Formats: sequence, structure tokens, C-alpha cells
Amino acid sequence: MSNNNGRFRVHLIPSGHEFYAGTAESLVDAALRNKLVLPYGCRNGSCGECRARLVSGSVTWMPHSDSALTAEAKAQGEILCCSTRAASDVTIETREVREASDVPVRSLRVKVDQLEHLAPDVARVYLKLPEKRPLQYLAGQYVDITTDDAQKRSYSIANSPTTDERLEFHVRHVPGGAFSGQLFTGIKEKSLLRIEGPFGHFYLRDDSPRPLLFVAGGTGFAPVKAIIEYALQRGVARPMWLYWGARAKPDLYLAALPEYWAVQHRHFRYIPVLSDPQPADQWQGRVGFVHDAVTREHPDLSGFDAYVSGPPAMVHAARDHFLAAKLPVHQFFSDAFEPARPAGDDAAAKKKA
Repeated sequence: MSNNNGRFRVHLIPSGHEFYAGTAESLVDAALRNKLVLPYGCRNGSCGECRARLVSGSVTWMPHSDSALTAEAKAQGEILCCSTRAASDVTIETREVREASDVPVRSLRVKVDQLEHLAPDVARVYLKLPEKRPLQYLAGQYVDITTDDAQKRSYSIANSPTTDERLEFHVRHVPGGAFSGQLFTGIKEKSLLRIEGPFGHFYLRDDSPRPLLFVAGGTGFAPVKAIIEYALQRGVARPMWLYWGARAKPDLYLAALPEYWAVQHRHFRYIPVLSDPQPADQWQGRVGFVHDAVTREHPDLSGFDAYVSGPPAMVHAARDHFLAAKLPVHQFFSDAFEPARPAGDDAAAKKKA
């Protein structure tokens, strides 16, 4: 029976997670609204990737393709989570998307929905996904972006996967960079691009109880932002520290956002670090290399999980410093942003700007 303002309780096995679903929303949509990610592909009942087993309770069916689920499978209790709504409290046997291997790689045509310059050399780009063709990904993963002239670059998705209408990217303008140069000089809103992904193993291991240490260098903030947003939306209560390193104050191009997180969440701390502050910055904060700031304040990192993203030199230095500070190697997760090479250099195709 319904026992939460007209909504029904959905119990997932084997995870044990629970959420409430309304009678007008699919089980996939209800799970996403509750910051849980069930497997899905088309979200219109055509692909069958959201198949699950109804253990108890009842559901109502929405339009779907018979090829996605046979009548025999239905008779055995299988359902499509994107095409069913809860009609009572239900128990569903399904896996949840928590590992990179859980997520299928897709190729999609997307449209530049919005361009915003956050700093003289950093732009925020929103790409709109095609209707009824969402991209499922884990916070922190990246995609390959291909322009019409076949230039391909890899960029981390900067927003949490709890919304799938459009993707956010932070792009630094690198002189000679194949994609970033076009973005700053030629690509406009409504331009069409192609993405393929998701890829990468830089995502939150949410089965750990350890405090979270995030370290970002420059636009390495993008995947870290996605992971932190996901963790806060999910109600992860583990203590979190974010150290964001940059050369000068303007390079902390979204500083107001982590400052807001720190105000709203008592278990979150934000520590910006500048390596070369300018007189105009009137900087009163920490100065030096960001990894040094971390180990000065946390000389023993054995009890942390560390997530580090940014230029390769910073990532490698952080790894050496953190392992010397007793961080076990299996608790260090990283994403190194290789600098873009000039257009036409195919060796750079899988490296991020």
C-alpha cells in the first residue's frame, strides 16, 4: 500500500537501498530523483538494458517495444524499469551502476547548448543530449568529443549524473590545442558535435568508509566537481576536503561553488592554494604547491581515500608525496590531464586538454 503521500516504497536487492516512487514516474526516473542510478539505455522501452526482476508487489506498464522484453520473460517476473511505474510497494532485484564496467559506451550526436567564459582561458561548455537518448556515466568519467573536421579530444564531464539532459565541460584554451582552439575561435552555440563514452576509472568508490581527500589542479576541478556534487546529492556523510591548486586567483574560476558547499555542509572543507599569486590578487590564503599544502596539514594520510586530478606533473608529485605520507597505493585515484598537442597530431587523440 502507498504510505508516503501517494508514493510507494521501492526496495532494491541485493543492495538493500530503498526509495519512494510516485505513480506517474518510471522506476528509473524515481531512482534518479533519489540519487540512485539503475541501468538504463534508451529510457523509452526499446533497448532492454533496464531489465530487472520483480520480486514482490505490482507495477503498471508504460508503452514499450515487445522486442525489449518477451511475453515469456514478463511471465517469469521480469520488468523494464524505464517502462514501469510502482503500483504498490515493490521489491526489485537489479544491479546498480557503481562501477565503470556497469556503464555501456555510446556514440551520440550532441548540440552545443551554452558557452560561458569563466576565466580568460577557461570556458564552460554545455552539450545538449538528444531527446530520449541519455548518456549514463559515473561522476568523474570522461568522453571523447569529435568535431565535424574529425578532431577528437577527451574531456571530463563536470556535472553529476543525477541529471541527464545535458553535459557540462570545463575547457582550458591551450595554444595549438585541436579542440580548445576551435572552441574559443569557431565553435558557436547550436554547433553539432559527436561524443563517445563514457570512459575512465576516476569515480567515487562509495563502498569505503574513509574520509575523502580531493585535490584538483586547474581544470582538473571538472571531474572533482562532478564527484563532490554526486556525493553531496547522495547524502554521503564522510568528511571531505577539497584542495584546489592554481597559479593565480582568476584561475580558481568557480571558487564561489566550493565556498558555498563549505557553508552548506559541515563535513566539507575547501582550501584553495596559489603557486604564484599576483599583487592584484591580494591573496591571504595558502601559497605553494597544492600537494605540499595537503601533507603539511595531513602528515599521515593512511586513513584517507585520495582523488587527484590535474596536470600530470601535479598528479605525479601528489602521488609521491601522499604515498610518503603513508597513503596506501590502493587508496589513491587519479586523472592526469595531458596537455593538448597541435591539431593533426594523432598521438594526442586520447589525452585531455
